[in-house]
Parts: sequence; structure tokens; C-alpha cells
Amino acid sequence: MGLREASGGMLVLGMLACAARPEEPGTLAQARKLMRDSGSQKGNVILKCDLPEAEVVLDGVTQGICSDFQGSPRGLQVGQGLHHIEVRRDGYWPYTTYLEPQGARTTLNVRLQPKAGPAP
Repeated sequence: MGLREASGGMLVLGMLACAARPEEPGTLAQARKLMRDSGSQKGNVILKCDLPEAEVVLDGVTQGICSDFQGSPRGLQVGQGLHHIEVRRDGYWPYTTYLEPQGARTTLNVRLQPKAGPAP
């Protein structure tokens, strides 16, 4: 609000209107979101497995096979927090580990050990 003096010594209160802030362009909003998200703790896990057809399980959910996550074209995407990663194949002991991403790419070298079976 603004004050001004009218004739006769009387004060008149006037309202000053503020123009509404124009909506920012979509590209600027997208840039702001990318900047906010850049500090996230998501990660990318590259799997180098001796058995490329072994099954990959993230937090109890099958994601695919090892060859899907060798880094070409992509690795296994994990979100923020602690994750359980398991690589398994029939006839082998499962490889299991826990990983908490730090916003970087991690490589896991996985060697599955065969289960000893009875001699024929």
C-alpha cells in the first residue's frame, strides 16, 4: 500500500498492484529439476560375470541376466539406500552382496562357484 496526501490535508491510502510473476519456461524448470536431482545418491552398477547368462536379482526382484548389465549400453540402475544384489544360476552357489550407491558407477566382478555334486 502507498500513502499520498490529497488536497485539504487528507491522506489517501492507495493500493499498489504487483504484477503476477510470469510462469518460467519449461526448459528453465527442467534445468532446475536436473540441478536438484544431480546430488542424488542413485547409482549405476556394472556386472562383470564369469557366467553372462546368470540371473540378476535386485532387492528380491529379477532384473535380467548379467550380460544385460555389462555397461554396454547400460548398467543396473539402483536408487538411493541400501540394496541387496544377488547373481545366481542353477548348479552354482549364489553371489550375494549389499550395496549403497554413492551417486557413482560401481563395478562388481562376479565369479560363481559350482556346487559340488555326488561323483557319478
